[in-house]
Amino acid sequence: MTPLRVVLADDQDLVRAGFRVILGTEEGIEVVGEARDGIEAVEVAGREKPDVVLMDVQMPRLDGLEATRRILGDDPAASAVRVVILTTFDREDYLFEALRAGASGFLLKNASPEDLVESVRIVARGDALLSPEVTRRVIARFTTPATPAGRRPPSLTDREFEVLVLMARGASNAEIAAELYLGETTVKTHVSRILRKLDLRDRTHAVVFAYEQGIVAPGLA
Repeated sequence: MTPLRVVLADDQDLVRAGFRVILGTEEGIEVVGEARDGIEAVEVAGREKPDVVLMDVQMPRLDGLEATRRILGDDPAASAVRVVILTTFDREDYLFEALRAGASGFLLKNASPEDLVESVRIVARGDALLSPEVTRRVIARFTTPATPAGRRPPSLTDREFEVLVLMARGASNAEIAAELYLGETTVKTHVSRILRKLDLRDRTHAVVFAYEQGIVAPGLA
């Protein structure tokens, strides 16, 4: 099996070293490059074609937000690279803008080694939302729906809409399956159809879509 290729972008040498040690000992994961600032991140990502970039937000020369935009290009949905934003929550507005730029989720810098490894695997698969409580917090603060909660996109079936709402509230596939009395395989099928019908990159952006369209309102998630 081809290992997951990861690039680390952070201006703190100790942070990168720690992540490199943790990820480098995991089977199926390979750290293929590092960057001390956003410009280096863009260059390394372009050269190495990683599966995942762990991207700090505040870096010299070019911040993680603009670096994310450049790495993912004009059509983030078409990019094979997944960007995960590293954060300490000192600039939540940057984080939400990173989602708009195409980043696939957030990871707290004080995450456990197990969470770091699992986050890389999860976002590489694109089949689960990274840190749903973190994503909801940022989206709820910086999104103001223009319509009441509950409007169903016409392309979705009633069941798909129910799944979308639960995703936006941070539910896992297992939790959705239990709530709707479905099998997890069926839930995965619904999620895939939702992403395809709405032309969304992954579950994280399904949550962004749900908040922006007023399907789930801040305070109701």
